[in-house]
Amino acid sequence: MSAADFADFASLFPNETVTHSYVRDIGLPAVGGKASPGTLALITLDNGQDHPTTLGPNTLVELGTVLEGLRDRAARGGIVGVGITGKPPYLVAGADLSVVKSLEKRDHGLWMAQLGHDVYHTLASLGVPSFAFINGAALGGGLEVALQSTYRTVSTEAGALALPEAYLGLVPGWGGVYLLPRLIGPENAVKVMIENPLSNNRALTGSEAFKLGLADAMFGPADFLAESLQWAAGVLSGEVVPERPNAVDPAAPDVAERWAAAVAAGRQFVEAKTSNAAPAPGLLLDLMETNRTMSQAESAARECETLAGLMQSDEFRATVYAFLDLVQKRSKRPAGAPDRKLARPVGKVGVVGAGLMASQLALLFARQLEVPVVMTDIDQARVDKGVSYVHAEVDKLAAKQRITPMAAEGIKALVSGSVSKEVFADADFVIEAVFEELAVKKQVFAELEGIVRADCILATNTSSLSVTAMAEDLRHPERLVGFHFFNPVAVMPLLEIVRAPHTGDAVLATAFELARNLRKTGVLVKDAAAFVVNRVLLRLLGEVTAAFDEGTPADVADNALRPMGLPMTPFTLLAMVGLPVAQHVQESLHAAFGSRFQVSANLQKLIDNGVKGLWETAPDGTRTIPRATLSLMSFGGAPSTGDEVLRRVQDALAEEIGLMLEEGVVAGPEDIDLCMILGAGWPLFLGGITPYLDRVGAAERVNGKRFLPPGVASRPAAG
Repeated sequence: MSAADFADFASLFPNETVTHSYVRDIGLPAVGGKASPGTLALITLDNGQDHPTTLGPNTLVELGTVLEGLRDRAARGGIVGVGITGKPPYLVAGADLSVVKSLEKRDHGLWMAQLGHDVYHTLASLGVPSFAFINGAALGGGLEVALQSTYRTVSTEAGALALPEAYLGLVPGWGGVYLLPRLIGPENAVKVMIENPLSNNRALTGSEAFKLGLADAMFGPADFLAESLQWAAGVLSGEVVPERPNAVDPAAPDVAERWAAAVAAGRQFVEAKTSNAAPAPGLLLDLMETNRTMSQAESAARECETLAGLMQSDEFRATVYAFLDLVQKRSKRPAGAPDRKLARPVGKVGVVGAGLMASQLALLFARQLEVPVVMTDIDQARVDKGVSYVHAEVDKLAAKQRITPMAAEGIKALVSGSVSKEVFADADFVIEAVFEELAVKKQVFAELEGIVRADCILATNTSSLSVTAMAEDLRHPERLVGFHFFNPVAVMPLLEIVRAPHTGDAVLATAFELARNLRKTGVLVKDAAAFVVNRVLLRLLGEVTAAFDEGTPADVADNALRPMGLPMTPFTLLAMVGLPVAQHVQESLHAAFGSRFQVSANLQKLIDNGVKGLWETAPDGTRTIPRATLSLMSFGGAPSTGDEVLRRVQDALAEEIGLMLEEGVVAGPEDIDLCMILGAGWPLFLGGITPYLDRVGAAERVNGKRFLPPGVASRPAAG
């Protein structure tokens, strides 16, 4: 088929922002004393907009038509190669999800998949070598453009190289699932296609991609295109022979064993991360497992069928709502945020405390804002430990080549410590990260107010305490704002920005601007106990713990929520948070909201006896509760089944979120969804917590109405 055969299909999308394929001829330089190898036709992908380039049907038809013309030129001897690059800082950011989510018929999804394969097949069969010059982000179909090329170069500054389809409810169905394991080995392919997407959608840097073998050469950003063209000339003249040490022959016996082991490891990872509640990761591994013995054309046919089915699934539609409408759009326009023009400049940051959380904050502020950051604590030993932690983490980043040695030294030079809060006298923004006790935090702010400038903003990293109560004795309560990070600070993207009754607009605007500069997503929340994420999670944990205390077997209670595909089981989360911390927050919520948040006497007994967690894991991976732990607890005689626990949790969450919306904790249910996705790892394939509760019927059972209109996150499903 030719690209023109898909013109009628492309015409269904007249509003697509087309990424155009601009072609220019480049005379390649001479290499090694030889004559120039000839002319290379360079395609630059550019949508002429200030947002990322994407691949929709009209874009693909245009690219395919251009490639067909270049194939004809190559056959006539007019060109010796074809290069493809993008407008900085993108090669291509992947398929146009706004188009994909509108494919209401299975046939339309099939045509979209086949169109991509047709265009990419043309790229791979031009009759002359093709070169992908990866100058920036290459995601999904964008990275598959590079994989279909004969050779690849990458910029050291290229960020976000990934095949995130498993995260989005799809598979790398334009050849990536076939080509990647052959290019970089099956183990690395599983890392890129499964482990990274299901680990907060992690992407590769240019240097990481080069090390894996995704690119044949790597150059700096200043002369990236010129260096890439010089390298391409060397390849075409025979002076440069790329080495691919990670490439494999899938027919080799040892590779067959590695392939099977990699797929098996991938399945274990998917089980651990999602409890197999989402179809896409498993289907991706099915494709990889079977395509080892297939031709590329045979694999392509299966990829198209798989994509067509997934595009019509509730999970994909829910994922698109969560990713496109929430993470990509709503997060960039936070509801209730003041005008950005009100934000004040921040040239120096203070951090009260030098413990683990405070040290993580200091590192983040120094690295992202590139301003001086000073930490304080009650003695020099604690201060030194905090500063040393920051320096050690910076050294790790440099060792992993995530920052340059020069940048590492610059960051370390920005971070200092002191035992005196007087060092905050010229700070613009001071955040406390001390013990989660209201009296302690109030004392800190009382001291600070006597030291800092009148225009210095004070922030608290509290996870559950009242910001209003912290501000009530301040002379200037308007300067205090809640700035709640999630642990680990470097990884978790959410910032709950808490506005107390007196928090000023300029203070709030500065908080949101800081969130942007820190590369975090700020969500405005009302000053209510535990704000959003911890309130929802503690209600969930409280219901599961209560069922356990009532006599439900531990394995039943802990595994009851597996159909939700949460990143970890409730008791695993309890152990990770720490039993004392979880109990302290639960007590705060019980004091604020009453019996909805039950305080477990059994949990307190474990804390009193120094028990860190419920489960003990044996070397073979089996989990048991030690007899000594069981002997500390007492249980009721009303056990529940797993289904009963699941329904109980669903209804409790529907009740709590309904109350949060009535209280105006956030602007709407979409903000609760966004908070849970970014702050608690709520699975995208559920579409957010409120559409999930809509689909399973909990919202209507408890509140008598859905949180979101039918069809917002996915087609209605029976509960």
